[in-house]
Amino acid sequence: MLPTIPSHLYELPIYKKAIEIITLSQNLSQYFSDDLSELKPDGSEDENIYFSGDIVQQSVSLAPEILKAELEHYTDKKYKHVLSIKRLTYLLYKNCSRLERANSNGKDYIRILRKELKAFRKLQHSWALRF
Repeated sequence: MLPTIPSHLYELPIYKKAIEIITLSQNLSQYFSDDLSELKPDGSEDENIYFSGDIVQQSVSLAPEILKAELEHYTDKKYKHVLSIKRLTYLLYKNCSRLERANSNGKDYIRILRKELKAFRKLQHSWALRF
C-alpha cells in the first residue's frame, strides 16, 4: 500500500521548482529530438540526442526524491535522499554541458534550464539544512 502524501509537501518551494525543471526538460528534450533526429551523411545518428533523454530521466527523479526525504523519519535516511538529489542535479548540469556542444539551435533553452537548476541548487541547499 502506498503511503498517503500530505498535501503541504506539494507546496514546498523546492518541490515546485523540481516540477518546473521536469516540464522544462521535457520541452527541451522534444525540441532537441526534433532537431537532432536526422541521420548524419554517413547514416549514423547524432549521439547527443541521448543526452536530452537523460536530462528528462534525471529531472523526473527529482520530485520523488524530495518527497521521500520529507516522508522519511530518520535523519540518516533523509540524508541519503538529499545526496541522491545532489547527484541528480550534478548529472543534469553535466548533460546540459554536453548538449551545449551539440549542433542544435536549442542552446538558448539549455541556458534557461541551467538558470533554473541554479535556482534549484539554492533552494536545495537551504532545504537540506533543515535535516
